[in-house]
Amino acid sequence: MTPITPKDGIAIVTGAGSGLGRALATELVEKGFTVAGTGRRQSALDETRDRLGQNFLPIQMDVADGVAVSEGFSELVSHHGDIAILINNAAVYPRRDFLAESPDSFAQTLQINLGGVLNCSHAALQNMAPRGEGRILNVATFADLNPLPASSAYSVSKGAARILTRAMIADLSDRFPDIVISDWMPGMLQTEMGIPDGIPPKQSAVWGARLALMRDPSLTGSVFEMGSEILPPRGLKGKIKDVLLLRRQKPRQL
Repeated sequence: MTPITPKDGIAIVTGAGSGLGRALATELVEKGFTVAGTGRRQSALDETRDRLGQNFLPIQMDVADGVAVSEGFSELVSHHGDIAILINNAAVYPRRDFLAESPDSFAQTLQINLGGVLNCSHAALQNMAPRGEGRILNVATFADLNPLPASSAYSVSKGAARILTRAMIADLSDRFPDIVISDWMPGMLQTEMGIPDGIPPKQSAVWGARLALMRDPSLTGSVFEMGSEILPPRGLKGKIKDVLLLRRQKPRQL
């Protein structure tokens, strides 16, 4: 199946002012796309535009604000055409011990990391669903399975976002098989939210952009970590059938 091209529409990358978001925007601009990059800091977005040129559209926006997202996406479509790709990358990682959290601070992290995915996906689907096609890639983690200390709000919000991916698929995949929705784990990155000796965002963005350009419906519901697919666990019966039928599942590589 042919990949998504700039003729299919624009790409939107949330959290594009720095780190992985900026690197993803760079990859897509270099492939010829007009990329709308969102962020809360106008100065950071302007710096991204200075690096990438006029094909990068800086959109100051708080993804936690559903009204602002809806209006902003609608305006983008009016001025720049259909949305071909949405990469939900924006997130915060407060690193607060649970006893240092307040209900308000915990909820704020949820509103950005979960609410941002909800708001942006819902807004993009207003354009994708009538056309019956589009690509939504959610930047995810395994934080919900193995929470680190001082990461309760981050772990809960990112885990809930993974559930949201599956819930959207449950509602949409039968009616809109060409709207491809999946999760991608970029790995431990060398960013402010990551670790000093992590993967350079530029390297990880190569995998993420490549995955975002893939429109194969079989990718809906898939999970990739860095450049490799993570296959769903197989039960005992499935494993026995695989042995008897000489089947061997191979994860897809980017």
